[in-house]
Amino acid sequence: MADNARAKRLADLIREVVAQKLQRGIKDPRLGSHVTITDTRVTGDLREATVFYTVYGDDEERAAAAAGLESAKGILRSEVGRAAGVKFTPTLAFVMDALPDNARTIEDLLDKARQSDEKVREASAGAKYAGDADPYRKPDEDDETDTGAE
Repeated sequence: MADNARAKRLADLIREVVAQKLQRGIKDPRLGSHVTITDTRVTGDLREATVFYTVYGDDEERAAAAAGLESAKGILRSEVGRAAGVKFTPTLAFVMDALPDNARTIEDLLDKARQSDEKVREASAGAKYAGDADPYRKPDEDDETDTGAE
């Protein structure tokens, strides 16, 4: 079992090598400039690496990019092995990163909350208190009412 620092260094190296190879070395048109490598994680035994990526575009472009990454997996793994110089080159698994979808969901929820706050603000703009503005009696007012009655 390798230590966590070594796995982190290998994950960083894999991310850099895969990103550079996708940008300059792969001629597949499905893997254009709209594929971004966001994160890489390596298991503790350094045998498997998960590469997270995002694709800017619609569902059709995402599916094409996933197929392109699967077809380029062997070339990318050999480049990682050449750059890493480890005894066993980790197998690569490509996973679509859910971060943009989660961010979009959070933004939608924040927009709904802003709209709801605006509705409450508009409804309370001309509102008045149901009773007096200050419904509590003050001690000096009690004294004045007691002295005036005697």
